[in-house]
Amino acid sequence: MKTNSGSLLVVDDDQHILEAMADYLRSLGHRTETSLTCLDAIERLKEFPFEVVICDVNLPDQDGFHLLEWVEQNAPDTAVIMLTGYGTIESAVEAIRLGAFEYLTKPVIDEELSLTIERCLDQRQVVEENKSLKAQLDQRYGLSNIVGQDYKMQKMFDLIESVADTRTTVLILGENGTGKTMTARAIHQLSDRANKPFVEVACGALPDTLLESELFGHKAGSFTGATHDKIGKFLQADGGTLFLDEIATASPSLQVKLLRVLQDREFEAVGDTKTHSVDIRLILATNQDLEEMVAKGEFRQDLYYRVNVITLTQPALRERMSDIPLLVEHYLKVYNEQIGKSIKGFDPSAMQALLKYSWPGNVRELINVIERSVVLSKGEYIRVHDLPEQIRQEQSYSLSTETSSGGRSSLKNALANPERQIIIEALEANGWNRQNTSKALGINRTTLYKKMKKYEIDFEKQLMH
Repeated sequence: MKTNSGSLLVVDDDQHILEAMADYLRSLGHRTETSLTCLDAIERLKEFPFEVVICDVNLPDQDGFHLLEWVEQNAPDTAVIMLTGYGTIESAVEAIRLGAFEYLTKPVIDEELSLTIERCLDQRQVVEENKSLKAQLDQRYGLSNIVGQDYKMQKMFDLIESVADTRTTVLILGENGTGKTMTARAIHQLSDRANKPFVEVACGALPDTLLESELFGHKAGSFTGATHDKIGKFLQADGGTLFLDEIATASPSLQVKLLRVLQDREFEAVGDTKTHSVDIRLILATNQDLEEMVAKGEFRQDLYYRVNVITLTQPALRERMSDIPLLVEHYLKVYNEQIGKSIKGFDPSAMQALLKYSWPGNVRELINVIERSVVLSKGEYIRVHDLPEQIRQEQSYSLSTETSSGGRSSLKNALANPERQIIIEALEANGWNRQNTSKALGINRTTLYKKMKKYEIDFEKQLMH
């Protein structure tokens, strides 16, 4: 029977049994090497990462358990199948406890050995696929996928890394389109819950009655249309992370239930008396001012204190305009690959238009513009006429204003105003301490002094504004 080919090391002190077993395994297509002693086997394992070791318990220098322990500590991706002519339940249990994949008693039937090796290789393939999937998830949803070098983004990255591996509730604030969902996923991927579910609920997308059922589940017959039992998102996220977007839209009755889950990690499904306990990490997001809503009586104060433990503020795109070229480069590559094009970039006039636009839809709007431009562009570079009308209109207005004031339009001028504003914001955030500001901006102090002089940035002058 032909099996998946693998790299095997057979270890046995009986030369005849060793060669017979190796010949059989080679006939199945496996790369097979042999060792007569434990120490020789260890030397061979140091030289080559065998997928499976088939090892006799009784060896002349050290027993097979010694080799098993060495493999567990030094080559954990290698599976070990133990063989013995004196099989007992106790020794089999000990072998499995120490990490052996299987324990077989001699004389080993060829088909039994073949099937065991095949199961070993199949399991290894599943493990490798899981590692690959985890790496893809990290790449797609990890922190490295959030693009930004602005000091506000760097502060947010630091906070994400600090809170990720805790159970603490996180509240993400920010306008629509700033990437709050991406941040929530990054927190989950960085946490020790990364292999557990990440469940997202858009609270504003469902009416109150359906939202309660969506979150907590319901019992059949609990309301009109409830024809069967339903498991809610809280149970689906058990062991993982539950992300509640647009939390400010939650009704007063739902807020009471949320408060209880946050306090006790317990709840009942709609129409049911059975209490469920869950282990979840809760991340919430809103584009509303919850403190103001509390003052108006629109959001429970006790719930606000419960969710406002760690707050992350996602800056609007207009507050980090220096990140636009980085975002453009990143998503241009993404859509080139997806659409099958090789566009080199935005020409200076088009980039100038992007930098002068106010971006009410934030990063989400920029991503849509990049995708649209890649689809429509027929040249190597995206030009102004490839951009949406609202961006072209704002660009035209800006150019006419500059012309009427005698100014000259250029990419250099377009970049100047955002850079000046970024430097002022960084200085203000660091109490006008130039050393700390230069660190936050990732430039040296001399460069900061020159730019402050160039843009006429002065503490006393700023106080007059």
